[in-house]
Amino acid sequence: MSRLELLVDRDGPLTRAAVLTDGRLTDLHIDHAGRPSLLGAIILGRVERIATGLNGAFVDLGNGLSGLLPAADVRRPILDDDSPQSRPHRPGAKQAPIGALLRTGQPVLVQVKADAAGAKGPSLTMDITLPGRFLVHAPLGRDIAVSKRLGSGPERATLARRIEQLATGAGWIVRAGAAQVSDALLAAESEALHLQWRAIRDDARAGSAPRLLHPGPDAPTRALIEQGAAAPAAILVDDPPPTDGIRIGDGPLLSSLCDWCGHHAPDLLPRLAGHTDAQRLFDLHDLDSAIAGLLDVRVPLPLGGSLVIERTEALTVVDVNAGERGNPLDVNLDAAAEIARQLRLRNVGGIVVVDFVNMRSRGDAERVLAALSQAVESDPVQTQVYGMSKLGLVELTRTRRGTPLAVLLRP
Repeated sequence: MSRLELLVDRDGPLTRAAVLTDGRLTDLHIDHAGRPSLLGAIILGRVERIATGLNGAFVDLGNGLSGLLPAADVRRPILDDDSPQSRPHRPGAKQAPIGALLRTGQPVLVQVKADAAGAKGPSLTMDITLPGRFLVHAPLGRDIAVSKRLGSGPERATLARRIEQLATGAGWIVRAGAAQVSDALLAAESEALHLQWRAIRDDARAGSAPRLLHPGPDAPTRALIEQGAAAPAAILVDDPPPTDGIRIGDGPLLSSLCDWCGHHAPDLLPRLAGHTDAQRLFDLHDLDSAIAGLLDVRVPLPLGGSLVIERTEALTVVDVNAGERGNPLDVNLDAAAEIARQLRLRNVGGIVVVDFVNMRSRGDAERVLAALSQAVESDPVQTQVYGMSKLGLVELTRTRRGTPLAVLLRP
């Protein structure tokens, strides 16, 4: 069984959370103090302009920033009570015009579902969600939805019934890892998320717009949430050293993570500790070199060959090179696993085109497609693999979320 570790440190303006699987970097979350992310933030905004042509509204988020709220993401009522919202817009159903849903100057409770990218501002929704390791609370929803990763068997219905009995309030999305944990952990997380929502709702009712009500999860918290039931065996936190050069184990990073675990993940508290060694935590594991390598265009494959990853404004292109290896199928199978890893670590979003090494048969191509699909299954960000063209090109899409690593680490 693989051993997971979460290593957290602060390096200048960066707060970094690295997940190691058997000593190898498999997930990376970074916050940049100078380039803060709003992903997941819940904001009491104010409608500043109705964009009829886009069938959406531009919402003032404060601090000179505005985001687009599409008509399909508008829900009513917004702040009046705890009653369920209107059902989400169904594909193919007639969408009401934005002018019939919102008016200029109206306060709206929104959540950022995608950070600003280039000239585009943040993308907004009124489908508020609060993520946990096993459950996602959708407090304005009606139902209990179970992850599709659990298949279509009776386990889904059994899990839904468990949550219906254990969870507080309505509106829950059940993650696949929930099937592996105790009723006590599920009940505790549902209660914590429900209390979090009540505090946000009460704050929204008490003040004026625009105003930040709840920030999105920080890098260490995102790492824990996305690991779900695959809890790290150890969580080590390296706080910046004080002026005398002695490393401490109880600084603000550790304190913040202890507080979050105390409310949301009490089972992780015994695994959480401060790093007190004289050598930096990331140096001990050579993670600075590994992170720097994620900015390289060329990525060597473990058994020979390489990937060339180039990002453009419209899409990301990955070229698979065989090098001196003779079997195209073996190279492509190795490449499929590494491509999935690189997309996660680099936080690549949007369209990705992969040029695999030409193969001898259609059966080999199908094996590579299956391997790539399996490799992206565990990605917490929705990733869809499409077919292979006659030229050996594979298209896939990965939902844009947060800032790409190359932009985040840009000088």
